[in-house]
Amino acid sequence: MSVINTEMKPFKAEAYKDGKFVTVSEADVAGKWGVFFFYPADFTFVCPTELEDLAENYDAFQAMGVEIFSVSTDTHFSHKAWHDTSDAIGKIKFAMVGDPTGTITRNFDVMREGQGLADRGTFVVDPDGVIQIMEITSEGVGRNAEELLRKVKAAQYVRAHPDEVCPAKWEEGEETLAPSLQLVGKI
Repeated sequence: MSVINTEMKPFKAEAYKDGKFVTVSEADVAGKWGVFFFYPADFTFVCPTELEDLAENYDAFQAMGVEIFSVSTDTHFSHKAWHDTSDAIGKIKFAMVGDPTGTITRNFDVMREGQGLADRGTFVVDPDGVIQIMEITSEGVGRNAEELLRKVKAAQYVRAHPDEVCPAKWEEGEETLAPSLQLVGKI
């Protein structure tokens, strides 16, 4: 079942951020754009490459008013240990959320039941708490933070311009489409 256009479910969890443990919840996203970036486990192989890519683009997300939450079923203690021992993970400034009970992972429907691990899932939540974008990839396929930035820009544009849509490969500043009867069959 797709979670697109559904409201994010409430949660409360411990996270590692900026050298300390913090409590995060859906209230930390209220009124803002948020990206929930699920990955299977700390101390693995594809995950640190993705998280490093996201960390290197974090300032661009912040400039757009977007907060990032990386989430795995590891604990916040494990996140701290990984952050302290990996050059790639050490770059992270966003919240690394621990979800050992799997509550958040199940809320977004990316739990691998029987394994206790999250699928590689990305979710963009709008300021109303509604999930606007979701992407789930297989274990061996890493994601691209620049493509995620492009998608968030498109979602923000469509929210600000509800009578327009962004075509394939749309980049900020390019032409959009205004769906109408006159446009049918013209593309």
